Amino acid sequence: MDFNLFMNDAVNSARKDITEAGYAELSTPEEVDEALNRKGTTLVMINSTCGCAGGVARPAAANAIHYDKRPEHLVTVFAGQDREATERAREFFEGYPPSSPSFALLKDGKIVTMVERHDIEGFGPVDVVGRLQKIFDEHCEEL
Repeated sequence: MDFNLFMNDAVNSARKDITEAGYAELSTPEEVDEALNRKGTTLVMINSTCGCAGGVARPAAANAIHYDKRPEHLVTVFAGQDREATERAREFFEGYPPSSPSFALLKDGKIVTMVERHDIEGFGPVDVVGRLQKIFDEHCEEL
C-alpha cells in the first residue's frame, strides 16, 4: 500500500469525523482570526492523526457537545496538516505549550483553559467528555 495514499485516507477520515460532529474547520490564519476573535465562548479542537485523537479526542469532541451547557462556537484546526492555521490558533493559547490532540476554550477571544494531550492520552472518551462538560458547566451558558 502506498504510504501517502494511506495518510491521505487517514487525514480525510479525521477531518470528516470532526466536521460531521458539527465543528467548523479552519484552514487558514485568516479563518482562525475571524473565528477566535468572536464574542462568546469558542471550543477549538486541535485535531491530529495520532491514535489518541481518533480513539479518544474526536469521539469526546462529538459527544461532549450533547449537553445542557456548551460553547457557542465549535471549530477545529488540524495540527501537522494546516500548519499556518494551527500556528495562528496556538498564538491564542498563551501560557500553554503546543499539544495535539487538545481542546482550547476561549471566551471573547481570550484563552480560558485547555484540555491538553496529557489529559487525553491514556484516558477513555468518557473521561474526556467529563472533563469537557465540567469546563462547559464552569464557563458556558445553556444554549
